[in-house]
Amino acid sequence: MTRADAGYLVALFGVVATLIWIGVFKFTPTEAQAIRPMVASHPLMSWLYGIWSVQGVSNLIGIAELLVALGLVLSLRYPPLGLYAGAAASLIFLVTLSFLFTLPGVWKWVDGVPVINFFLFKDVVFLGVSLTAMSRSRAA
Repeated sequence: MTRADAGYLVALFGVVATLIWIGVFKFTPTEAQAIRPMVASHPLMSWLYGIWSVQGVSNLIGIAELLVALGLVLSLRYPPLGLYAGAAASLIFLVTLSFLFTLPGVWKWVDGVPVINFFLFKDVVFLGVSLTAMSRSRAA
């Protein structure tokens, strides 16, 4: 195993663990309410509340996160799956990053420095890992 492979596995583990953790948490009423402002203010997602309940939307997102985590893990054994799992993960993280532009009040000035809700910004790194999963699947 090369250092690049080891680095990828560590990064992939971080993404998968986070997707599982956050995906499972989506099934709780606390997380369903926590994501409500983000989903409700998003022009491509707000319609979901017209079809499902607050908990139903959160469950749907949680299922997607758990399936993507599973796909990323399975891509280690079945590399072509990495193309699809990486694309789905990229979509999740791009949507999450778009909350930086659709969620009112996410940008604030503190002591003259623009700050954001930093938990959203971690998805820049996760997006990179997802794109790498896609790239590795093509190379396999």
